[in-house]
Amino acid sequence: MRRPRNLRLLFLITSCSLLFAACSGDPDNARTTVTTTVSPPAVQALTVASRPQAILNLMKARGEQDEAAPTLKIISPAANAVINGSKVEVKLDLSGELKGYMPHKDPATGKGNHIHVILDNEPYEAYYELGPPFELRNVAEGKHTLRVFASRPWHESYKNDGSFQMVTFTVKGGGDASKPTTTGSGQTMANANNSGANKDAASPSPAPREGKDVAASKAGDVDPTKPLLTYSRPKGEYKGEDADPIMIDFWLTNAKLKGDGGEYRVRYFVDDDEARFIDKWDPIWLSGWISGKHTVRIELLDKDGRPVENGGYNTTTRTITVVK
Repeated sequence: MRRPRNLRLLFLITSCSLLFAACSGDPDNARTTVTTTVSPPAVQALTVASRPQAILNLMKARGEQDEAAPTLKIISPAANAVINGSKVEVKLDLSGELKGYMPHKDPATGKGNHIHVILDNEPYEAYYELGPPFELRNVAEGKHTLRVFASRPWHESYKNDGSFQMVTFTVKGGGDASKPTTTGSGQTMANANNSGANKDAASPSPAPREGKDVAASKAGDVDPTKPLLTYSRPKGEYKGEDADPIMIDFWLTNAKLKGDGGEYRVRYFVDDDEARFIDKWDPIWLSGWISGKHTVRIELLDKDGRPVENGGYNTTTRTITVVK
């Protein structure tokens, strides 16, 4: 039986009204589904890479310099010297088969051959102009160890005999508050003992020496006859093309690695990643870094895989920052 036409029309109107009410009802009662996509944190997967092409190009432009065998001698401080005051002057003599190698900073690039200067087991400081002494400032009272070795502009060390030198000395009266306060470039900022009333304002100031206000530290009981690993790179902040790959480099004394015919290994860790090993005394380049702070730990192991102790210096950890 056919339904009356007006009944079908009433049914259609009622259905449309209910549907409209469901779609345009009170927004507080409406259920809205929002889908948010959360990206997982970046995972760092480091791999050993080839020497960067920019470094290869620089090596080619330098001619024979990378075949040089620079020899350093520490003139001051002398071995076992006792130094009064908190400033220690580092004076070096450079000789050997230089083949054009000479420390100097290019004003345009801020880079150049230099010497790595390491007090105790603190991060190195770069020493570019060997004429004036390099100043270690605010050195703490006590026993200290100084290590130096020749380096290329990209901070890769020369590994020939004679490049590395080390002395131990003692400071008395370190941290004397009556000493002038200095800037990082060596310029005097303040001096409690000199008001400047009798100073000739027209007299020229001497050129500031290279130097560094050093962190409070003291030498461990380092035995110069035992195996010693000296941490060099990585260090500091890495940006742009320098942020990947990043070089690991170090100096070895009284030890030969397995790949070079010896019995020692170098083990390194980046952040909380698994241990990795270096068996030849060459720099390695790691690629795959992500932005942020990272820790790098390097240690020297004996033939049985145990860390070699020497003043606490054979295991060193540094924090670096990568900016991409």
